[in-house]
Amino acid sequence: MDTQFLVSLSIILATFALYIGIAIYNKAKETSEFYVAGRGVPPIFNGMAIGADWMSAASFIGMAGTIMLLGYDGLAYIMGWTGGYLLLTFLLAPQLRKYGRYTVPEFIGDRFESHTARVIAALCTIIISFTYSIGQLSGSGVVIGRLFEIDAKLGTMIGVVLIAFYAAFGGMKGITWTQVAQYVILIIAYLIPVIFMALQLTGNPMPWISYGELVGKMGELDRELGISEYFAPFTNGTKWQFLALMFTLMAGTAGLPHVIVRFYTVSTMKAARWSGAWALLFIGLLYLSAPAYAAFSRFILMTQVAGSKITELPAWTKTWVDTGKLQVADGNGDGVLQWKELIISNDIVVMATPEIANLGMFVIGLVAAGAMAAALSTAGGLMIAISSAFAHDIFYRVLKPNSTEKTRLSVARWSIVIATLLAGVIALNPPGAITQIVAWAFALATGTFFPALVLGVWWKRSNSQGVIAGLLVGLGVTLAYIFAAKYGGFTILGIIDTGAGVFGATAAFAANIIVSLMTAAPSQKIQEEVMDLRYPEQMVYKDGEVWMNDDESKSV
Repeated sequence: MDTQFLVSLSIILATFALYIGIAIYNKAKETSEFYVAGRGVPPIFNGMAIGADWMSAASFIGMAGTIMLLGYDGLAYIMGWTGGYLLLTFLLAPQLRKYGRYTVPEFIGDRFESHTARVIAALCTIIISFTYSIGQLSGSGVVIGRLFEIDAKLGTMIGVVLIAFYAAFGGMKGITWTQVAQYVILIIAYLIPVIFMALQLTGNPMPWISYGELVGKMGELDRELGISEYFAPFTNGTKWQFLALMFTLMAGTAGLPHVIVRFYTVSTMKAARWSGAWALLFIGLLYLSAPAYAAFSRFILMTQVAGSKITELPAWTKTWVDTGKLQVADGNGDGVLQWKELIISNDIVVMATPEIANLGMFVIGLVAAGAMAAALSTAGGLMIAISSAFAHDIFYRVLKPNSTEKTRLSVARWSIVIATLLAGVIALNPPGAITQIVAWAFALATGTFFPALVLGVWWKRSNSQGVIAGLLVGLGVTLAYIFAAKYGGFTILGIIDTGAGVFGATAAFAANIIVSLMTAAPSQKIQEEVMDLRYPEQMVYKDGEVWMNDDESKSV
């Protein structure tokens, strides 16, 4: 058992113990604590929890690798995912918080006065969150498998057991404070390597500023090697795919149920807005670092690995070749590894960077702990979303409205355990790369919840028949396009499966609007409730006028 293994194992086990300890200390004792953490989370800590919930294995493990391989085209991920938080913070989160429900399906069911709409929304939540969780569990398998030199499938199952325990035990209350700790660990783990690489390559410890120095050098290297320039746009897909992917990720962010529910854990609309502002700051630390990560890693690979003799490659390459995530082959038989002969998976760039830059075993172990924190924090939030959709929206609100709190908590916990195990089984043989699977989840959220929530909050004429039609049509169109593009080679304007949300959202908006206009308008009570959502909490909309909430006096 080598020293690296022992160091990595110690760091991972220490963080696991921390997460479990936090979950036990913050055990949810009632349903409001299980679903919305008792609505008492301070905005700055909620912003950290949102950041950890958001920065999944796809962001931590896959983001920098995707940008390294795609160059300019990879920026669609950063622009889409970050822009989505602006949409959510200003367009939906405060209004949904004012409505005061526990979950997205509960908002849809009550806003449209329809159990059918509630059940369909709950099923959409389960489908989206389940798809997303497969990517997270697959990511945890990559990390654990590489570190402990065991099969990635066994690594996945270790992650399943851990998530099932602390998510089922602590509920949203436990997960919130676990995610705060996970954010701190993952951001430290992400920033240390990129800061050290910046020092090594540029002498400047500020990677966000210094990586620009390498841009010109990398352009020269690209031209020397006769490959498409790293910063040239639309070399890996069409302009329409770039825009469709960016829209899908942006609208999907604003429609993801496990992200939206985080805004329910604060006390007021103002706190919801501040949570979004803090979240943008915390997320920005990672997203602004990802392009620097990608540029530094690519530069080191181009200058220190490519051009080396096959027999004299760095020791770290053998370890990753053994995982199947790195391929080096002397295609032309000259004994020298050319850039085009180096095939690296985008899922290992961040994990391999400490070894590529020779940063030492402690940093390697820390990055592994950060990657696990990213995968586990998001998976925990997803499992709460699945649990609340089934236990609260279907079991309690539809099937057994008279069930006791103890029964509801029991059903919620068991649904987490079962969902985690099922997602883990599928993650043993995932249907795509981590970022691709996650993009499908965003496409499904774009095609279903984004139109339903935007129209539900901002168009009082939208009714139950309209939202049901929108959800079903959006879900059907998005799924059909994903399958047709991935397995049938069908594309429109070069838009592949990861951009499917643009078609789902268009169809859902059209179906919702057309069906709503063809059927009876919602009740006056519902229309006034929708108008009320547009005003601050100290104001209330009533009888066509805005009133102050405290003394019922008219507000100008």
